[in-house]
Amino acid sequence: MFQSTIKNFSIQFNPLNERNTVSGGDLVTGHISFELTKQTKITSITMAMKGKANVHWTRGGGGKNKSRRHYSARLDFFNLKSAILQENSISGEGTKLEPGTHMYPFSCQLPHGDFPPSFKGPCGQITYALTVGINRPWHMSKDFIAELNFVNRIDTSQPELWAPLSGSNSKTICCLCCASGPITMTVSTERKAFIPGEVVKVIGDFSNASSRTVTPKVKLLQKQAYYTHNRVSSMVADKWLVHITGHPINAFTSDVHNEIMLTIPPFASPSILNCSILEVQYFIQVSLCASFSSDLTVLIPIILCKSLTYTQPPPYL
Repeated sequence: MFQSTIKNFSIQFNPLNERNTVSGGDLVTGHISFELTKQTKITSITMAMKGKANVHWTRGGGGKNKSRRHYSARLDFFNLKSAILQENSISGEGTKLEPGTHMYPFSCQLPHGDFPPSFKGPCGQITYALTVGINRPWHMSKDFIAELNFVNRIDTSQPELWAPLSGSNSKTICCLCCASGPITMTVSTERKAFIPGEVVKVIGDFSNASSRTVTPKVKLLQKQAYYTHNRVSSMVADKWLVHITGHPINAFTSDVHNEIMLTIPPFASPSILNCSILEVQYFIQVSLCASFSSDLTVLIPIILCKSLTYTQPPPYL
């Protein structure tokens, strides 16, 4: 059997950085290794480096007369093919390999382009993978796959990424025929771009002229959006990553200044804003919550990058 002839197949990449990530334009190098239990004729060993995105979700079903509808879309960013080992071009014969361990180097130049980062979600994924196929006479090709951690390069010297963001909102609480004084808040962050694991200082200025105690709450929202082509249909999934409750603000209290430290989870994936069928966005939501009343809310959009570097001092620091 093919499985018993070839054992311990491995694909190893040479790391380009400490985070073991790759980006568009990088030269990916490494080697494959495997063991043969007996002399084996190999027609060729091929490799294909693929970048793609696909989404899929369903709606309906569950009832007697309800049919389940499927929605899907796929994008191919690139598909690069080459050979690690190929048959003799003159004789057309394969190569006989002796029993034991065999190792072959490979290299692949990734194309330049604005490709989205790797991502896996409940309704779709963006993957970059190397597929190595071993071909033998009178046998089906056996494929081995290894995924890469792809990140897109964002020009983090853009001034808007370092600019402070702020938002304001206000409301009154009504009880029967009476309305209380207004509840107001202004919320800001020092900049727009952050990296996973970083601490965000959320600055809030609150005034509570109502007769009720209100409590500030800060959340980090990840919004995933999946689309069919031309965005005819869509599926949106919200995920709360962080939830922090601040100190209550008593009734008839004004000019309350709070600074709440929100830590972005290290596992949070980068923002995806450059894929037509899959988007990932992040928002810091600050709410003032009072019993028996809807929340007063401000949403601040932020961007998550794998790294933040700049060639000159940011204009807003």
